[in-house]
Amino acid sequence: MHMPSIVNRTARHKSGRGRIETRFFAGSSSKMCSMLDKIKTKEDLMKILPIRRTQGRRIVFTNGCFDLLHIGHVRYLQAAHDMGDILIVGVNTDASVQALSKGNGRPIVPQAQRAEVLAALACVDYVVLFDESDPGQLIADLQPDVLVKGGDWKPEQIIGRESVEARGGIVRTIPLVPDVSTTSLVDKIRKDVHR
Repeated sequence: MHMPSIVNRTARHKSGRGRIETRFFAGSSSKMCSMLDKIKTKEDLMKILPIRRTQGRRIVFTNGCFDLLHIGHVRYLQAAHDMGDILIVGVNTDASVQALSKGNGRPIVPQAQRAEVLAALACVDYVVLFDESDPGQLIADLQPDVLVKGGDWKPEQIIGRESVEARGGIVRTIPLVPDVSTTSLVDKIRKDVHR
């Protein structure tokens, strides 16, 4: 019996905090390769996006930790994608999540896995990791046409708003799914463990 070999696929992340490495079976769907091709560096996107703009594509950007992906995330990302043609998701690196004081033991899921799970979603066109505590510089560099955040953000508090609006872009918020969050999931799991 022939056993498929395992192939390593590595995507670059310039932070020096590691590379995204994924293992999958050789001979698996070419969709796996295209999914991993969605994970880009900021420098990659700065080369790709001007070409997409000349093709008349509207670029949408959002960001977050996306630690435990849930229905609220999926609905939010689909709604964000519907505001344009190309959705870029900025993902906080592990160090960035820890700096945000999201709670003890966060992130639960390492950055490489969080990026890959997001890249698997049809509504997500590109995923980019960032080390900073906020995506302000990333947004300024990528120059999206639409900046999207969850409804828990007041428009005037959205990081990157000024640089997007200065270029003629727009900023939008999307209502959150009630009672659904990564923090509530983590709390529920911890309660159930201590029963």
